[in-house]
Amino acid sequence: MNERAKEIASGLPPDLDALPRLGGFRLRGIAMTRLETFIDAAFAFAITMLVIATQQIPDDIETLLAAFKNVPAFVASIIVIGIFWRGHWLWSRRYGLEDGASIFISWAMIVTMLIYIYPLKAIFSSMWFLLSGGRVGHVLGAHSESQVRALFAVFALGFTAIALEMVLLNFRAWQLREPLQLNARERAMTFHEVTGWSIPVGVGLVSLVLALYLPRTQIEWSGWIYFSMIILVPLHRACRSRRVSRRQTADDSETYFAWTVNRAHHYRRPLWRMSLCCGGEIIARGSAARWNRGHCRRFCWLQRQKTFTEQFRH
Repeated sequence: MNERAKEIASGLPPDLDALPRLGGFRLRGIAMTRLETFIDAAFAFAITMLVIATQQIPDDIETLLAAFKNVPAFVASIIVIGIFWRGHWLWSRRYGLEDGASIFISWAMIVTMLIYIYPLKAIFSSMWFLLSGGRVGHVLGAHSESQVRALFAVFALGFTAIALEMVLLNFRAWQLREPLQLNARERAMTFHEVTGWSIPVGVGLVSLVLALYLPRTQIEWSGWIYFSMIILVPLHRACRSRRVSRRQTADDSETYFAWTVNRAHHYRRPLWRMSLCCGGEIIARGSAARWNRGHCRRFCWLQRQKTFTEQFRH
């Protein structure tokens, strides 16, 4: 363990199990850091750049109604920014990292967000203009094919860059899993955060390729491809939930009652929703449906062997 890892480990509280939890993850960064405060300020500034009236406050009805045409694009842009903000907020709460690599990636995220905000609003304004038949939003000012391709390409690059920075932040936490003292469940959740944020990275790269090589009449598909995440993200979340539940460990286990399986449907007893380990061997994992008397007998036998060995050593 290098010096930086030792510093991170020394900054952790002595009793990690006493920390508050979110989704079973112990929150090591519950107190706001200067980095998180600055990130929040940058996101807030990006939102102010998306104001409905771009020039000044409307002073007549016609200007006011024209300004309200920007509301759908404004709301859609806020949703996208909010997704990235929550990703960084969750990362900060879980790990509380403020090392050099994390600070550099977070600063890169700020720069990317402030640049990305312009094509974000332009794309959403054009999308709502197309869907509403010109009632809301605004048509793109681009006229030539090269300008349209450039706009979609810049949007794809910005989207991919921000998602990639989220991947790098979570990968940094994965690299520091030992000094952060992540348990098996937290390691699984961290790994799935890395793979989860890889989905928008892949979608953004596909959009970039489509923007550069699709014919002019089909170039709008480089924008519609982002809606594939409506299916991909929940699918990944479902797979993640199943795998993380299999890594439920004793330090975040909970007792619950369930019917036993081995011809004893009339008998109810408490079972542990966790992975029982004895002598380095995993006895059983997962839900109560995988438990039976054979597992219990095997566990009791190994427990007696372990106790006998410890007594013999003493």
